[in-house]
Amino acid sequence: MLGHDVVAELHRRSLPVLPLTRAQCDVTDAAQCESAIVGIGANVVINCTAYTNVNGAESEADAAMAINAYGAENLAAACRRAGARLIHVSTDYVYDGTKSEPYEATDQTNPLNSYGRSKLAGEHRIAAVLPADCWAVVRTAWLYGAQGNNFVKTMLRLGREGKDLNVINDQVGSPTYTVDLATTLVELALRNASGIIHATGSGECTWYEFAEEIFRLSGVKPASLKPCSSVEFPTPAVRPANSRLSPGSLVAAGVPRLPHWKDALERYLAETGELKP
Repeated sequence: MLGHDVVAELHRRSLPVLPLTRAQCDVTDAAQCESAIVGIGANVVINCTAYTNVNGAESEADAAMAINAYGAENLAAACRRAGARLIHVSTDYVYDGTKSEPYEATDQTNPLNSYGRSKLAGEHRIAAVLPADCWAVVRTAWLYGAQGNNFVKTMLRLGREGKDLNVINDQVGSPTYTVDLATTLVELALRNASGIIHATGSGECTWYEFAEEIFRLSGVKPASLKPCSSVEFPTPAVRPANSRLSPGSLVAAGVPRLPHWKDALERYLAETGELKP
């Protein structure tokens, strides 16, 4: 989902890019990573690879760690050998969500679930392998895009099926369109940014408010839409109640904030043919 839009953004700017598939560069294979990255003479690697099944990671912790932690370490080692910089995508789930304000990049981490722990471990391994000026970890949240499964597509599908929908209203965050994040990742690469950086859509909402806006803009009408609490909708993985990430580190890197999530959602729906006339 994200990788497709990163490649598209690089093409749009006429910048050279070589997208590597899993067959060409399986991040769980250190030798393959080194061969691929050193072999092409990469100077920047943008890692969009991840195990992203948050609930699945609770029962597949080893698989999540293999990709999100050891895979990140393998890429970092290959970048060190190639003399390349690494831009790695991480997550709001490295935090426990107890803070009342948006999280700064310097705030204490404390993941609540296996997925978050695997992503944080990846961050630590990158920092241990590469010099401080050769890596950037970009934490983001609530991603959606045209090329993969996501919350927007799920809401539209369930709405068209005429479902009664109960959507969580006590978790707050910032929906992030992968097209906008891709633009930001490329900007960070061009500016040689380093360190921990937060990048999400501007503004904030709950999942319920996000769903309301999806249905308002698309014209799709579920049988009913009601707010519910996390307690009423338990999942294998515990989620943070506050997933808001401060843009302070992004601004400090000289990169503009991402557009407001409502603007991004309207563009996404228009670009996918889902925006009502």
